[in-house]
Amino acid sequence: MFIVLLRFSDKRALAQQFMEGHNAWLRRGFDDGVVLLAGSLQPQAGGAILVHNISRADLEMRLNEDPFVAADVVKPDILEVAASRADERLAFLLG
Repeated sequence: MFIVLLRFSDKRALAQQFMEGHNAWLRRGFDDGVVLLAGSLQPQAGGAILVHNISRADLEMRLNEDPFVAADVVKPDILEVAASRADERLAFLLG
């Protein structure tokens, strides 16, 4: 499982220009069953995505397809989590 932090770069002002493409990219991740959760880093620092069922190499390729990443609006920071315990509602993340 991965937590991806998408921190705004100095090109943050371009975010609105790429927002529609970024949202379509996120929808594709949800539709593919790879993205479990997405939200904003507060206060207005970028975004965070919880990702599973994907290799790091495939995740890196997928991130490069995000219009925000491609346009350098955000810099991705990938944190790999080897989950060992979870609430029963999230037990599927342990498999």
